[in-house]
Amino acid sequence: MADLFDSSEAPEAPRPPPRPLADRLRPRSLGEVIGQDHVLGPEGPLGMMLASGSLSSLIFWGPPGVGKTTIARLLADETDLHFEQISAIFSGVSDLKKVFEAARLRRQNGRGTLLFVDEIHRFNKAQQDGFLPYMEDGTILLVGATTENPSFELNAALLSRAQVLTLKRLTLSDLELLAQRAEKELARPLPLDGPAREALLEMADGDGRALLNLIEQIMLWKVEGRLGPDDLARRLMRRASKYDKSGDEHYNLISALHKSVRGSDPDAALYWLARMLKGGEDPRYLARRITRMAVEDIGLADPQAQSICLHAWEVYERLGSPEGELALAQAVTYLALAPKSNAAYMACKAALSAAAETGSEPPPKHILNAPTQLMKDEGYGRGYAYDHDAEDGFSGQNYFPEGMKRGVYYLPVERGFERELKKRLDFFARLRAKRNKGGEG
Repeated sequence: MADLFDSSEAPEAPRPPPRPLADRLRPRSLGEVIGQDHVLGPEGPLGMMLASGSLSSLIFWGPPGVGKTTIARLLADETDLHFEQISAIFSGVSDLKKVFEAARLRRQNGRGTLLFVDEIHRFNKAQQDGFLPYMEDGTILLVGATTENPSFELNAALLSRAQVLTLKRLTLSDLELLAQRAEKELARPLPLDGPAREALLEMADGDGRALLNLIEQIMLWKVEGRLGPDDLARRLMRRASKYDKSGDEHYNLISALHKSVRGSDPDAALYWLARMLKGGEDPRYLARRITRMAVEDIGLADPQAQSICLHAWEVYERLGSPEGELALAQAVTYLALAPKSNAAYMACKAALSAAAETGSEPPPKHILNAPTQLMKDEGYGRGYAYDHDAEDGFSGQNYFPEGMKRGVYYLPVERGFERELKKRLDFFARLRAKRNKGGEG
């Protein structure tokens, strides 16, 4: 029986699985963090805070895989604070209460808490407000992380108590340095030639964690020699581009598309259109925004632009994707090359502003209809000049409220069709001055 318990014959305990490469290469000090010198350097905000020994609550805003969690953990080490991490995706009010209570007890025992909240923008307003008293009394030093614009997603009260630091996506040189660290850790080079290596870095799209995951996958391949870009493309699925149709990237890309059109750059406009389509944006949303560009930035400099956009929208509705997307691309190209004017857009804004200031002023009586005798007795319609009876079909009468200074809102530009409209506007201005001898308006 004793032989049954002989330790020499007992099975070995299973070995734990190897740690992921991204975890093995996690920086051990802030000096090892790649790509964020603008924040961590001696002249950067975090570098100066640490040098002065006065770390405040922070919000890290940046894309995935740039080191938000790592920097927060290293900050806790640098300042001898207890590191506590939660995710807004998986945590609720009860979880927060437990975290705050533990931090309160820890503070009573002489140690502070750095609370790192990942995806902090996913907490609702009430939950975000719940952090405030614990930040104010020093129970926690909050470090939040978000991929969304804090100005839109976080409460003003929370933002007023924390400094927002923007972390940048990693450059190709940053990613190359990270790849070299991975090769050193794995004790062998990547089986890629130069162009394939460049293609791999491009695939990571500025995300260091994604690059390390790709490298880990490649190192499992059994290959002889070095692979080229085509071999890499066949073996490795290209990562989907970062694009959140309801998030910050959505607004960034539509802004880039709109400004490229306004800047008369069809190539850049087509690129951003393609980025949005590849990211899964609804082409109907793009059709609406493209039509808005025609109204706002081309206007009457090319009246045909609006019709082209509406026709492109209709073509898409009839053909669907992907064929209908070509019509949108043609509309974008036309808008980029069309003469630009925001004169009508600005005129409308100015008129709305004037209407808000003088909204109770009635029209002058001479342009009011008088269907009843009482209205005629009140002077409605008296003195109205029928323009078709006037010389040049233009009476030059005043159509603004009596006593209101004549407004000048529409100022056409010397571009496209508006050049012709400007001539007409100047012609009528001269006639009006002649008919009224400078006395009205």
